[in-house]
Amino acid sequence: MPSTFQSTAKTVAILLLIAAITQAAYTAMYLAKVDVPRQLLWGGEGLLFVLLAAFAGSALAQAQRLHLVWSAIAAAAVLNVVQVGVGLTMFAPFGEAAGEVAALKPAAGSVVAYSFMVYNAAKMLLALALIAVGMDKLSAGAKALGGTSTIVGLFALVTNTLSMAMGRGFSGELPLAGGSGVLATVLLAVCLMSVASEER
Repeated sequence: MPSTFQSTAKTVAILLLIAAITQAAYTAMYLAKVDVPRQLLWGGEGLLFVLLAAFAGSALAQAQRLHLVWSAIAAAAVLNVVQVGVGLTMFAPFGEAAGEVAALKPAAGSVVAYSFMVYNAAKMLLALALIAVGMDKLSAGAKALGGTSTIVGLFALVTNTLSMAMGRGFSGELPLAGGSGVLATVLLAVCLMSVASEER
């Protein structure tokens, strides 16, 4: 298991990249109307986010700076565990019950809405982490990476805040919140790779 800050930070970055890839793959399969192996995919994501929470918490304890970044990532991972858990344990039973009893349809819809609210809250935290590390990169002179990260982080923060407050339909068919959140996750992973190599 990673023991130094550098190895722990790189592990967090790798886990974030894997999370972004799995979420992008799930979205692509869903839009293409491919039969998605939800139990396998979401179960794997559950393990991924548990590990991410542990390693981000370890990085927070080891880090000399950027504590907001590491705490936001750890909190986002915990929220994602909750979100995946709701999907795995509640979507199917509530969906089946709503199919048999029409009066239960609002309850089934509320479970899905709650899951997405937690999802957006986790993306907000990752966006906040990206803004913090992006501003740090800007102050260090890395204008391209720092500027891009800050702008994407701000956009992801705003869109996921609106989606959490107004529901999934606020942007129509455009997946602004989810798409910007995934992009923010990728950029955050890239930034953390450089942070890991810089901090001694």
